[in-house]
Amino acid sequence: MRLVLASASPRRRELLAGLGVPFEVAPSRAPERVPPGLNPSTAAATALELARAKARNVAARLDGEALVIGADTLVVLPDRVLGKPASSGEAREMLRALSGRGHTVVTGVVIIETTTGRSVEGVEETRVFFRNLDDEAIRAYLATGEPADKAGAYAVQGVGSLLVERIEGCYFNVVGLPLGRLAGLLKEVGYDLLAEAASQAAQGGGGTRRSSRGPAQ
Repeated sequence: MRLVLASASPRRRELLAGLGVPFEVAPSRAPERVPPGLNPSTAAATALELARAKARNVAARLDGEALVIGADTLVVLPDRVLGKPASSGEAREMLRALSGRGHTVVTGVVIIETTTGRSVEGVEETRVFFRNLDDEAIRAYLATGEPADKAGAYAVQGVGSLLVERIEGCYFNVVGLPLGRLAGLLKEVGYDLLAEAASQAAQGGGGTRRSSRGPAQ
C-alpha cells in the first residue's frame, strides 16, 4: 500500500522521510485559511476539518490504491486561534501574543483509503511555553524569515527553538506531524509504520517522490 502525503509542508515531508519509508507528496489544493474569529474551543474540530479537506482533495485526484495523509496544525491561545501569518506585521503580533505565556499546538490528522473511501482521524495536542520576548528579540526573529509560513509564526525545529522555554507533550506535533498519532491511525487501516520502517532500514530502501498529480508548491 502506498502512502501519499497531502501537504506542501517541507517540515511534514522531512519528518516522514526521516522514518525511511517510501511515500509520495501530492500537495492539496484545498484552502486552509483559519476562519476569522474562530473560537478556541472549536480549534480541534477545525484542524480536523481542514485536514479532512486536504486528504479528500488529493484522494479524489489519485488513481489506484493509496493511503492519503492529511494534516493541519493550529496554535491556540485562551482567547484566539493562530494560523499562518499573512504578513510580517501579523507575524509580529502573533509573536507578541505568544510571549511569556503558554499555548496549545493542535494538529488534526486524517487518513483516507482511496479504494474503499474509509477514513480514520485523530487530534494531537501539545503545550508550548514561550519565554518573554522583547521587541528586539521579535525583530531579530522576523529577520530570519522563519515565521512566514508557520502556524503561530514560529518554527520550533529552527531558530524559533530559542523562543521556547519548554514543551509538554509530542515535539513532532509542534513541528507539524505527530508521528506517534500517525502510526496509530495507520495501524487502524492495516499499515504498520514501525514494521515498514524497520523493513526499509534492513533493505537500505525508503525515500520520497512528488506525485505528478500534485502542483509544485
